[in-house]
Amino acid sequence: MKALVTAGTRGMGRAIALRLMQSGIECIVTGTTESSGENAPEGAETLVADLTLPADVARLADTISALQIDILVNNAGINIGGPTDEFVDADFDALMTINLKAPFLLSRAAIPYMKQRGWGRIVNITSLWSVRAQRNDAAYCASKFGLDGLTASLAAELAPHGILVNAVAPGYILTDTVAKRFSQERIDRDAAVIPLGRYGKPEEIAEIVAWLASDANGYMTGQNLLVDGGLSRTAFPLI
Repeated sequence: MKALVTAGTRGMGRAIALRLMQSGIECIVTGTTESSGENAPEGAETLVADLTLPADVARLADTISALQIDILVNNAGINIGGPTDEFVDADFDALMTINLKAPFLLSRAAIPYMKQRGWGRIVNITSLWSVRAQRNDAAYCASKFGLDGLTASLAAELAPHGILVNAVAPGYILTDTVAKRFSQERIDRDAAVIPLGRYGKPEEIAEIVAWLASDANGYMTGQNLLVDGGLSRTAFPLI
């Protein structure tokens, strides 16, 4: 069994790759630079691809066709925020390329082998902001709402071929990047609004992805699973 996890050298992607490897799955991960491989899970092959660049996306799609993977985890993504009337085209294009176009093209490349085998799993990492919206984040929300739509449509299309397609929508997850970017004061303030009283862990997302990608999941497809400590389903104000 072979899986590819985009942006699998750090954060949630790395945790996902590690968890899949614990299940005996061969993992290939992508990173944006040659040095990314230094942080990849031990034993995982690393492919260099900056998925904000259309040429890199196309090249990776060609590679996926040749690799014949069983599991695809579209984890790579960025968030560029700001008022819509000040948002520049280049940021919009980069955001849409990595958040939405790459999952479409990489899925397209993976599907033929999955169809041939009669089994496959595609898991897209969306966001809390794929089901709820916040101000000054129109482009990001559009990309993640779009990824949810892609998930549902592919699920309907591919179910007859034994291919299950789902999404996981993380809320506030304490990755290394978040820990460096946010102050402890900010993290504590956010956590106070989350019913469980804390940020999630990358490993908690990885467990759900691993189950969705396994034979244990034989009947769930087309879903966008919110993993946000209860935030989106309560009366608490959004952060």
